[in-house]
Amino acid sequence: MKNISIIIVLSVIMLMITGCEDFLNRPQLTQDTDETAWTSEQKVRLYANKFYPTFFVGYSNDVSLFTDDVVQRGNQGNFTRAVPNSAIWSMTSLRSINIMIDRVGSRMEGVLSEEAYNHWMGVGRFFRGLRYSELVFAYGDVPYYDHVVSDIDKDDLYKPRTPRNEVMDAVYNDLEFAFANVRLNDGDQSLNRYIVAGFISRIALYEGTWQKYYYKNNARAEKFLALAMETAEFLMNSGKYAIDTDFRSLFTSNDLKNNRECILYRKYDNAVSVTHSVAHYNNPLNSINYGGTTALLKSFICVDGKVWQNSDIEGANDFRIASLVKTRDSRFEGTFYDKPNINAKGSFLFPIKFYPRYGVKKAEEEGTTPDELKGSKNITDAPVLRYAEILLNWIEAKAELASIGGDAVTQADLDRTINLIRNRPLAPEAIEKGVQKTAPLMLDALPDDPGKDPNVSPLLWEIRRERRMEFIFEDGRLIDLKRWYKLEYMDTDSDPELLTGAWVNFPAEANDYLASAKPEAFSVTKADGSVIVYNGTNGAQMVGFYKDIVTNGRQPFLNQVNVNPYLSPVGKTQIDDYASRGYVLQQTEGWPQN
Repeated sequence: MKNISIIIVLSVIMLMITGCEDFLNRPQLTQDTDETAWTSEQKVRLYANKFYPTFFVGYSNDVSLFTDDVVQRGNQGNFTRAVPNSAIWSMTSLRSINIMIDRVGSRMEGVLSEEAYNHWMGVGRFFRGLRYSELVFAYGDVPYYDHVVSDIDKDDLYKPRTPRNEVMDAVYNDLEFAFANVRLNDGDQSLNRYIVAGFISRIALYEGTWQKYYYKNNARAEKFLALAMETAEFLMNSGKYAIDTDFRSLFTSNDLKNNRECILYRKYDNAVSVTHSVAHYNNPLNSINYGGTTALLKSFICVDGKVWQNSDIEGANDFRIASLVKTRDSRFEGTFYDKPNINAKGSFLFPIKFYPRYGVKKAEEEGTTPDELKGSKNITDAPVLRYAEILLNWIEAKAELASIGGDAVTQADLDRTINLIRNRPLAPEAIEKGVQKTAPLMLDALPDDPGKDPNVSPLLWEIRRERRMEFIFEDGRLIDLKRWYKLEYMDTDSDPELLTGAWVNFPAEANDYLASAKPEAFSVTKADGSVIVYNGTNGAQMVGFYKDIVTNGRQPFLNQVNVNPYLSPVGKTQIDDYASRGYVLQQTEGWPQN
């Protein structure tokens, strides 16, 4: 297959960039004016390049912490519980995108071939659909513009919010056009139909499930879920992509160019000062205030394909990290350090998903860190779009469609998606630890999970489990919970396992910490749910799921009057600004209305 890499290019015409090392340095637009910028295909390409760092972010300088997978020492992150003074959507990128669509449409029909014209219109409409989907998922109704807004047209500038279904119908049309017209191949650094299809499968799955669960509209759900399946199927049938790399190597490689699982990735290179710091935060020698939750580690499937409560694997109910490495799906070992780590102060379950294995070895044997893994010097490539996501998008969309009258999921469907992922190669270091591949998911023998949400079918529960194991710390979990209408999974009042971390035998595994800990500094929760607080003399009893004494739950966010955790409010200042000009900006649904 021909992989898409985003190569960092420096030239003498580049503007000096300060304050941010994590960026995608596409070739920059020169000093062309609006009158001269639309005279060749190369100039259109240069204009479109500026959208890459906006939409294909790669690694930032942190990891995703606001989910039910992560517990932080101290206070947990909270949902917005009151209308802020100032907050509103940004239309900046949309204005630039609409300019591109307008100029290609009005000035370039005689400049571009018909094929090139349709391609660049498709690129513009793809970016517009992508940005509007982001806004809709955040705010619901948003003002929709399919044209360039004049700075003096106040009625247009201050138009009311467009109903979200109308916006998403326009997004659907944009994405369909892009899927039909963007080139199959436009060079290794450029958007192509495979990348477009991959993002459409994500957007359409998100919207289909939003419609099904939040808005209770199965007809609209069906429309978008069918699109998710169609576009994912396009990639699955292409023969270009495969699951052929061990899990952690996907996130710790310095060169993903020839990786068949990466549909799109972002390149980093210290030679041109394009770096990030994600590996730094996954260095087991460094101190972090967060780690994995007990709820997360209990969610991992055992290697026999069963949940721990009824697995036949020896030691399935042994929650020591060293045992979990051997008895759980290989992604556990690929994601977490293989022993309790005091440096994960909120949990002792230290994430190393983005830290290379050679760095872990150096940390253990020498207590040192390679220069390229320090601070903001990290140069590991970032997968932006992975084939595993496409497979999981497809199987979830099919299962959701089946639940509202579509074709039933078959064993063959599971074999070409979830079971393909479970069969990914294992790293030699993982095999040495006793890690095994997980047994296939069998439609006629789905796990009997006593912890399953009773309102979710067994099949969808397992598909969702698979997403959770696959995408930890990759920014997708919170979005998943929202589109499934399941933010209650983040309620720390109802699930105390969101505030505890790894199972630690303190006398055997963390005796130094125990010796220096002050009374009441931490507690452990036993397997039966009983809690023991360290008092300075009961060290022998301190065996269980760890919790720092300063760790506190989230503030209430469910069933609160005039609070909607699923959609963001707009600020009072913006509402007042509209009113002062004689216009009305309606507040987001579920928040106090004007």
